[in-house]
Amino acid sequence: MAEIRTGQADTPLTREEFGRRFQQRWFDPAYDAERDAIARLEEIAWKAVDEGRKSPVTRAAGPGFADPGYEVAVQWLDTRQRLKAAQANWAKPGARSRVLVVCGSARNDGSCPGEVSKTWRLSGLVREEVEQAGLDADLLDLSLVTSEYGRRIHPCKGCVGTAMPLCHWPCSCYPNHALDQASDWMAEIYERWVSAHGIVIVAPTYWYQSPSPLKLMIDRLVCADGGNPDPSSTHGKKVAEAKAIEEKGWDFPKHLAGRVYGLVVHGDVAGVEQQRHALADWLDWMGLVDAGDGARLARYLGYYEPYFNSHEALDADTAFQQETRNVARAVVSAVAQLRSGTLSRPDAGLEPPRPK
Repeated sequence: MAEIRTGQADTPLTREEFGRRFQQRWFDPAYDAERDAIARLEEIAWKAVDEGRKSPVTRAAGPGFADPGYEVAVQWLDTRQRLKAAQANWAKPGARSRVLVVCGSARNDGSCPGEVSKTWRLSGLVREEVEQAGLDADLLDLSLVTSEYGRRIHPCKGCVGTAMPLCHWPCSCYPNHALDQASDWMAEIYERWVSAHGIVIVAPTYWYQSPSPLKLMIDRLVCADGGNPDPSSTHGKKVAEAKAIEEKGWDFPKHLAGRVYGLVVHGDVAGVEQQRHALADWLDWMGLVDAGDGARLARYLGYYEPYFNSHEALDADTAFQQETRNVARAVVSAVAQLRSGTLSRPDAGLEPPRPK
């Protein structure tokens, strides 16, 4: 058995420090009349932290799990059931084809920028083409994490680095009620990915990289590539059990394989090619199928020009608009071919000698 290394985590919060952090959310004087009630809530929240009540409502996993009697969070079980239903519908020959359009920008006009993002406008072009082709378009606007109350994507905790079976599909790290990590958008986002026959990611380039909301989603999708669908096999997050399972051999199931993808990456100075390559490599690794060279687009918009009139630059760049529409058209065509069995995938039957 591999050695389990410990000693990095900070010492537990003191009661005083917990109280200071808890009270920060009630800074608004509008809460002054309820200070006694807030103090009572603080005491309840402190006990949840002190007792480690991550999943306060559980039920037995039931038939089909390695340990049917193991108590699993009811919220995780609900998400799992919705993913199973979505996958079953995805596989039905008669189901309507569905394309998930991911707007990867952090900007929108409901937050500090005060203006819609160009990524949002380009996502609209993709959605328009998908719907005109008769497919369902599901537009996922990740910028809502910056502008909508309670809309959060929590960061990946890196369970994979300990052992792949410790990373559950869907992710079981959240919600963590003891740590006030109750709201997590990914439970819904997983279902939207599973339901899609095609994915188009539209992304601006921030500091040579993907924007924070997009990167958070990417990291949390690691469980779709090799994740363990049975948390009872590791009895939650039992590190030794997860290491023992992987040591015996793990098959790294690709839970999102077989979907088609396209990319529209844009920027104004540098980094678009690097981000496009990174996104394509990531999607290829997960077993998704690119819709051709014309569906992996990287373009500069207003290259080294000012920011204030960048929407006008998009208005004028009709070629870029048309290229974006072509990405959508390529994905629509590839979805039809993939579902009919006519899309060529020469490597589809190969067994990878190193599945990780």
